Amino acid sequence: MAAHAAADPAPLAGVTVVALEQAVSAPMCTRTLADLGARVLKIENPDGGDFARYYDDVVDGLAAHFVWVNRGKESVALNLKSPAGMEVLHRLLDHADVLVSNLAPGATARLGITPADLEHSHPDLIAVEIDGFGAGGPLSGKRAYDLLAQAESGVCAVTGAAGAPAKPGPPVADVCSGLYAAISILAMLSARDRRTRKGAAVTVSLFDTMAEVMGYQLTYTRHSGIDQQPLGMSSPAVAPYGAYPTGDGQTVVLGTTNDGEWQRLSRELLGRADLADDPRFRSNSDRVRHREVLDAEIGAWCAGHDLAHIQQAADTAGIGNARYNTPSEVLDHPQLTERDRWRRIDTPVGQIPALLPPPIIAGFDPPMGAVPALGEHTNAVLAEFGLTDDEIALLRLHRLIATAVP
Repeated sequence: MAAHAAADPAPLAGVTVVALEQAVSAPMCTRTLADLGARVLKIENPDGGDFARYYDDVVDGLAAHFVWVNRGKESVALNLKSPAGMEVLHRLLDHADVLVSNLAPGATARLGITPADLEHSHPDLIAVEIDGFGAGGPLSGKRAYDLLAQAESGVCAVTGAAGAPAKPGPPVADVCSGLYAAISILAMLSARDRRTRKGAAVTVSLFDTMAEVMGYQLTYTRHSGIDQQPLGMSSPAVAPYGAYPTGDGQTVVLGTTNDGEWQRLSRELLGRADLADDPRFRSNSDRVRHREVLDAEIGAWCAGHDLAHIQQAADTAGIGNARYNTPSEVLDHPQLTERDRWRRIDTPVGQIPALLPPPIIAGFDPPMGAVPALGEHTNAVLAEFGLTDDEIALLRLHRLIATAVP
């Protein structure tokens, strides 16, 4: 096999991001940028830092949320409630390309770093703010967490089962908002490079993001007048599509998305030409109306076969299928292990496994940097950005900065 050429430079090499972030949404945004090679300076309160550091202690004393979305960043513990701390922040912003924040409502205004403020003080800066409900509405001043945005936008009403609404397990409002913010930053960096060094202001709200994710359901309800009920592991849009217990105590997930797949499922998988020819199941709309009948027939067939047989037969018939897995089973999933998707990253308590980011970019290996201790990089970053030893010592004397304890 020919030797690989030298790795290409990171796509975002040379881009510096300052992050005023906590919890998941903004940290997911900036971790995505760090995975692409950006330098991320995570500004944290010296008194505790990002509160997600303390959600739990299951990772040898560290929190699972924090280690998930904060690798590859430099932690600078800086008190922004003082003029001296804000002066240091502005010195960092003088050299930054991007500012990302997801502070409490009104916090950036109190700090004097709204997009309007930054347009004058840092005109080259791309300023991205992730908030709860967006500006100008009756909920704009409310706090918004992942669950609140999901509930308010209707996501919980279409998740779970009829009469038993649920929040999706992953924090999808936070994650999707963070990814929309990262996409916006990439777009603004591209536009800036094509035109001038002029910056830009971007806001992304958790509520708007989840309203977008609800696009199918909102469109359906507007034009039908019907609030679709949640169907557990099925879908109100297509049938058959769902989870079925197997004869060996496992669960198979089978899905069809068009009439041709339904014909193959009924004729080749189930061996039921009578179902394929039944006018009740001619179109997807017909099958949705008679979902319970189909689920009963498919469920009875699956209950008489083990999972391996069902999946092999479904693959042969060209029918989409999957095994229902728990998180503990996904950890050792062969699709991850055989494709070498796990890496080990450094943390303050030693190395831990972490998944590579989803994008696979030819010629580029994600840096998979360390998870920082609170204030670990404070001294080095401040010195690099022009503060003298005496200035750093004075900030520490007044408890405006902190450094990690070895």
